Amino acid sequence: MMPQRQVCSRHLIVNRIAMSAVSREERLAKMENEEKTSSVSNSGGGEGSLDRLLPSVSTGLSPRKRTTSQCKSEPPLLRTSKRTIYTAGRPPWYNEHGTQSKDAFVIGLCGGSASGKTTVARKIIEALDVPWVVLLSMDSFYKVLSPEQQTLAASNDYNFDHPDAFDFDLLTHTVRKLKQGKSVKIPVYDFTTHGRQKEWKTVYGASVIIFEGIMSFADKKLLQLLDMKIFVDTDSDIRLVRRLRRDITERGRDIEGVIKQYNKFVKPAFEQYIEPTMRLADIVVPRGGGNMVAIDLIVQHVHSQLEERKLRWDMAALASAHQAQPLPQTLSVLESTPQVRGMHTIIRNKETSRDEFIFYSKRLMRLLIERALSFLPSQVHIVQTPQGEDYEGKTFHGKRITGVSILRAGETMEPALRAVCKDVRIGKILIQTNQDTGEPELHYLRLPKDIGEDHVILMDCTVSTGAAAMMAVRVLLDHDVQEDKILLVSLLMAEMGVHSVAYAFPQVKIITTAVDKKVNDLFHIIPGIGNFGDRYFGTDAPPDWSDDEIDEPSY
Repeated sequence: MMPQRQVCSRHLIVNRIAMSAVSREERLAKMENEEKTSSVSNSGGGEGSLDRLLPSVSTGLSPRKRTTSQCKSEPPLLRTSKRTIYTAGRPPWYNEHGTQSKDAFVIGLCGGSASGKTTVARKIIEALDVPWVVLLSMDSFYKVLSPEQQTLAASNDYNFDHPDAFDFDLLTHTVRKLKQGKSVKIPVYDFTTHGRQKEWKTVYGASVIIFEGIMSFADKKLLQLLDMKIFVDTDSDIRLVRRLRRDITERGRDIEGVIKQYNKFVKPAFEQYIEPTMRLADIVVPRGGGNMVAIDLIVQHVHSQLEERKLRWDMAALASAHQAQPLPQTLSVLESTPQVRGMHTIIRNKETSRDEFIFYSKRLMRLLIERALSFLPSQVHIVQTPQGEDYEGKTFHGKRITGVSILRAGETMEPALRAVCKDVRIGKILIQTNQDTGEPELHYLRLPKDIGEDHVILMDCTVSTGAAAMMAVRVLLDHDVQEDKILLVSLLMAEMGVHSVAYAFPQVKIITTAVDKKVNDLFHIIPGIGNFGDRYFGTDAPPDWSDDEIDEPSY
């Protein structure tokens, strides 16, 4: 057994008492075509004679079966008996100026190899009852090995438990960007080949970021980014048994090699580099994931911190921030010709049939897209006509044009874009309102590869407060799209939405067919057009419909 340690008074050491999590209403949502960024708990099959060394604690979690630092086959979800939690994060709250008010709360989990850090992380996530979390593993940040180091690793003679084995520069940069609410690319480390896979994973910031690893407290710059430091203290015999099971059953290694590596590298590294960092921890958790008292106290503290950092979308601030201001120069409104005015008369009329509403909406969309294309950069291009004469014309001066629709109403503008831009790439963003908090949330995202090099036409049919449009712009910026290469197009906008977007993102070009001056107390555009999605798709809006409704995620 390990000798009893003395811990300084600021450390909190608690005993294990089984406590059930507070029951909460289940909130489920789907997220498609994404990758999971977290690893599951260390466990697995092994020699039956070793079972007596393991504590009889049932975590209720499935065993970890992986050979890479991140699972490629499953969506970024942590499913519990009560809810589904997204572990790929989301762009967090931004205020009316388009900036994040406060940094995310970052929890650092440290402990020896196979001490149960990931299990503790998952228990914290489950008890937190927060729908958007990032779970980041230090396993993803092993350095790329040279051919000589690869040979040593194959014979279990390379020290993976030394600080030099980790890419702390990339790790610190990644955690800092996540803390600021930015999206990041996470490497995928393959434990069978001891190298990084070609494809990296995209992860978004969130309200809570949990970072776990054996060297979580080994770098001073990394420590400065952690708001809460937790050390998972597990008996060395138990850690050895867990490591034997994992490396034999999941990584295809023989028992002699695992024991050799443990005695040569793992145990000395723990004593030299990991165990001494326990003094840096705010909380020490003995026995890992079974210690529900420790987890409960951690969760209470995180809840109090989140309450202090609570970020709400202040509709009143959006409405009043730019009153009586002239419309921005970045706004372009389609000329109100008799034809345009006539089409607006038809689609705004509540008596207009659905067929006519669709027909004239499509006509306006085509004009709107053509207008938007005129703002793309061009260059002189000379061609020869069939008569053998030169003609000085224009061609698009850029790499690609990509359309991104804000679902669901924005999707109706895609055919107009495809009709005038051959082979245009299309992406989709779904931003819906949380009915409990009134906050817009990113629920689905599919963007073309290398979109950061493109000019992007962002499409939404109506913009009232600008909240959804601002979050969509933030997503594009997080994917390295340049602000001056984003064109926001909308059939109808309120002055409030125009000002909000233009003030937050002064380089985004805004193109619309009309701007209405007012929004009412429910943030409907006045005189407006009604619920565009319901009128276009033939669905019925509830009597108290709002632009913030789940089925109509435009603002």
